[in-house]
Amino acid sequence: MTSHIRAFRRRLPLRPPLWLVPVVWTVALGLWGLSRRHSVWRDEAATWQVAERSTGDIWHMLGQVDAVHGLYYLLMHGLFELFGPGTTTLRLPSVLAGAVAAACVTVIGERLAGAWGGLGGGLAFGLLPAMQFYLQEGRPYALVAAGAALATLLLVTALEGRARPWHWMAYGTTVVLSALLNWLSLLMLPAHLATLLWTRAARGTWTRWAAASAAALAGALPLILFSRGQAGQLSWIPPMTWHMLIGPAILLTIGGLGARLDRPRAGHLSAAAVGLPLLAIPQLALIGISLQKPLFVDRYVVFSLVGLSLLIGTGLGAAVRRAGPRFPRASRWLVPAVVLVALVGLLPQSLAKRSPSSRVDDVLAIAADVRRVKQPGDAVLFLPAARRDTKSVSPQAFTGLRDIALAKSPEASGTLKGTEIPPSHLRTTMLAEPRILLITDAPDAAKPTTGPRDRAMTAILRKYFTPTTDHQSRGRRLTLYERRTPNLHAPLRETPVSRSG
Repeated sequence: MTSHIRAFRRRLPLRPPLWLVPVVWTVALGLWGLSRRHSVWRDEAATWQVAERSTGDIWHMLGQVDAVHGLYYLLMHGLFELFGPGTTTLRLPSVLAGAVAAACVTVIGERLAGAWGGLGGGLAFGLLPAMQFYLQEGRPYALVAAGAALATLLLVTALEGRARPWHWMAYGTTVVLSALLNWLSLLMLPAHLATLLWTRAARGTWTRWAAASAAALAGALPLILFSRGQAGQLSWIPPMTWHMLIGPAILLTIGGLGARLDRPRAGHLSAAAVGLPLLAIPQLALIGISLQKPLFVDRYVVFSLVGLSLLIGTGLGAAVRRAGPRFPRASRWLVPAVVLVALVGLLPQSLAKRSPSSRVDDVLAIAADVRRVKQPGDAVLFLPAARRDTKSVSPQAFTGLRDIALAKSPEASGTLKGTEIPPSHLRTTMLAEPRILLITDAPDAAKPTTGPRDRAMTAILRKYFTPTTDHQSRGRRLTLYERRTPNLHAPLRETPVSRSG
């Protein structure tokens, strides 16, 4: 009987790779509530509207704005062409990229911290609150994290002495592609440099790494130089304040604890030698840059969470090893138990991140209100002009409406919001309309009006029109104005007002 059992076991297929578990786990977390109740916020709306343009129109736009996202827009254009526009097409690339990153974390952790360390790190990656957010974001940040994770895996392979020439070609290619998605991902290079120093890498490894890194930098340099001319797009980022340091401080504390449990030694390749620089250096570098020029936005360095996940897995692996001799059976359940407790503890936050209210606004909800309120021949205005993204993403909702302030469409002008008629023409144009629909921000999301066109538009509405219908949906506001019959020749006095007026 025993011989038959042994023969049966020999015929069993090989054990599936460990990384498959975090891949399935991360995909499941990403697909959970993927549509966010069919909502799309303003950043994702930019991806959506550009992806629906022709390749020529995209290139035309990149010469004016958003060159830093050019590769991502072209990728999404191809996917929209193949599968059609929708929230699944918009966000699924981020889900799959997150799964790739989780797989790489698992492989690195398994090699350097054991099976439990790899499994713990891979599962932790998809469970991190920030990653749960960006797994369901139609923007390039999860793809950048996947690139950083793959590049780090290739570096670890080289440091283990298993690299072939194609490894370094793949490393350089991965780094440059990540940089073309977000050139701040180049901060992974000083992190990898610190790992080389920590592990006292051989001279040949140094030479090959330097060549691959130089090639990647050369490939990304034209984009970096060109995008500096579009730096005005970052004017919305506030100056650095002390409370912005709380998040990075928490991450570094958790990562430092995991590194300490790894008991790293100089000259030895370890999870701490790889994970701690990848976590700390991009975070600290962005803080340093932001002290000179406001640039601190956590998503720009979300790829550093690859290092944090690796360190969390390392800590879990160390805990399993220490508990093993005394509690051999219970130690096997330590990682699953910790992951389950974390999942339950984070459940309220996980649900919140899958809600439309997790983002500033929703361009689709207000489009549904437009369908209900509009009448054929009505005029429509957008305040500020960037709120035209609702029309760009849901053009069917605006069928029959006339965009009376628009001088040149977003596609023709090579912009995201189009160009509008000068303030001096607004009065005549608006007073010819009996009904105007105004799309703007809800009061809690509105900022003071600053541009002369926006001030003139609001002043005309206040003086000559009466609001008769007001809808607010998920950060956006639709107000229907009907024209009164005052003395149209009276001088117009402009007063500072908020956009929500």
